[in-house]
Amino acid sequence: MNECCLPGGITALACAIANNIKNTDDLFMLAAICGQLGSTLTTIASQRTLIDDKKHIEEPTDDFY
Repeated sequence: MNECCLPGGITALACAIANNIKNTDDLFMLAAICGQLGSTLTTIASQRTLIDDKKHIEEPTDDFY
């Protein structure tokens, strides 16, 4: 996939949403909700990575046999 496909798709989605939400205050609220959702999902993914990395370090491996 071309690296521009995802950003282009997101832009198209944002334009479609904005065209259907005429009230600017509602659009601001939706943007704030989506921003918080993205930040929270990033926090959860980061926490999972840290937990997985810690488990990987603590688990003995059979690589030496």
